[in-house]
Amino acid sequence: MIHHLLLLVTPAAHDTAKAIADTAKAILPTVAQPQDKMSLLELLWKGGVIMIPLGILSLISVFLIIERYIFIKRASRSGKNFLNSIRDMMQSNNIEAAKALCKSADNPQARMIAKGISRIGMPIKDIENAMENVGKIEVYSLEKNLNILGIIAGIAPMFGFIGTILGVIKIFYNISLANNISIGLIAGGLYEKMITSATGLSIGIFSFIAFHWLNIMVNKTIQKMEIVSVDFLDMLQDAQKKPQA
Repeated sequence: MIHHLLLLVTPAAHDTAKAIADTAKAILPTVAQPQDKMSLLELLWKGGVIMIPLGILSLISVFLIIERYIFIKRASRSGKNFLNSIRDMMQSNNIEAAKALCKSADNPQARMIAKGISRIGMPIKDIENAMENVGKIEVYSLEKNLNILGIIAGIAPMFGFIGTILGVIKIFYNISLANNISIGLIAGGLYEKMITSATGLSIGIFSFIAFHWLNIMVNKTIQKMEIVSVDFLDMLQDAQKKPQA
């Protein structure tokens, strides 16, 4: 009797399980179906009008970083034997050759030395002041437009937050008109407006890092200029003491 009951129950259970499986197959593809993918450009475009000034700021930032890096890198180059060559030429009283070497080097250190050579015969203090004036001009050239990069690092996140706030205001305005609060209405607009904040923060962080990195390069170049200047002045002082001995 139990065997007959199993025969009756098993086909029914099998049919029920099959029906559940068929239903699940019909439902699951619809539920698990991924959303349409968007490219990065399409995603950024959904940020709205505020993305235009953010795009301009990002282009300016990239241009300044590349331009300043190339300029500072070139300015920091100086031959290892540059000052030794100047010393040899000065000891042999070959002033014109020393000036030509400074001109061919074409870097801040060489221009400072060239100014010092042109003032030979004057008191050491006057030579030092002349070289310091040239050094100030060179430092200004090295730091040129770096402040703009610092400004971009500060205002880019602000533009992003403004875009997000304006978007949230628009969302709540639409809710007030629809007189209905739905997750789709809020989330659909909010994720688009958060794009501006993310973009602004990304530009700001990138510019902030680049600003301090370039300033480190400038400080290293200034240190090289100071070392070369001190060594050159010491060389002149030694040259003035020798005849007296």
